[in-house]
Amino acid sequence: MKSNKSFVTGIILGLLGIILFSSKAVMVKLAYQYQVDAVSVLLFRMLFSFPFYVVIAFLYRKNINGVTLVKNDYLWVAFFGFVGYYLSSYFDFVGLVYIKASLERIILFLYPTIVLLFNKIFLKQVITKNQVYAIVLTYVGIIIAFWNEVAISGSDTYLGGFFILLCAITYAAYLSGSGWLIPKFGVVKFTAYAMIVSCICVFIHFGITNRIDLLNYPWQVYLLGFLIAIFATVIPSFLVSTSIKLISLSNFAVIAAVGPISTIILAAIFLNEQLTLLQLLGAFTVIIGISLVSLSKKK
Repeated sequence: MKSNKSFVTGIILGLLGIILFSSKAVMVKLAYQYQVDAVSVLLFRMLFSFPFYVVIAFLYRKNINGVTLVKNDYLWVAFFGFVGYYLSSYFDFVGLVYIKASLERIILFLYPTIVLLFNKIFLKQVITKNQVYAIVLTYVGIIIAFWNEVAISGSDTYLGGFFILLCAITYAAYLSGSGWLIPKFGVVKFTAYAMIVSCICVFIHFGITNRIDLLNYPWQVYLLGFLIAIFATVIPSFLVSTSIKLISLSNFAVIAAVGPISTIILAAIFLNEQLTLLQLLGAFTVIIGISLVSLSKKK
């Protein structure tokens, strides 16, 4: 049984990590104002975060609990790093070219429902009636949130929403498939290894597709890339890991509802994004649906 002090600490760290994670979309949108493409912004995120994960991987290189890791374990880490951090991040950054930061976070918040569906299909886990109702409520919320967005922002909204949905699906696949590996490696070591794989994939992607001089961007792009890497990637990844350790994954999933709310607030402050009352209703509906999914998983 966790002490009250540890539980409160876990809640605080989790909330801070969620808010920092949710600032990523806002900073990416700010970077796009300087006519920089999605792959370049993603590259700067990985370039600045890569040294930190290398150091962390070195510090946590020893196996935990005497577990012997085999070649296949490392291959699976490479696979999930490719899917969960490279592909997912790429889809996210491309989607943000076409869609509001606040709507991006609402769509991404669907990933717990996708995890449930993956677990049902591949692991034969039962989805309860209450979870089905919560999932339906969540997707009704998405429909409400997007009901009049095309009229406001244009047909590119569909393309942006599609890429963000792909991001949610690949991230959910990562969460569903990597659960059995994390106890073998430990959360910190697994995260560092997966992020290193993701960084290398982004470096290769940029090298193949881009012929842009990395030294010719405005200084604001480099600053935003650094902020995205440190304050929206490295720091929150370990805050969230520590929070989950202190309060459990199911409890963390409930407080994660703060993510869309904080993104909506930050986007309004820094990007002057405004959601209609109908879209706010949709966002609120999504948050309720995901919270119900998370609560039903605890029972």
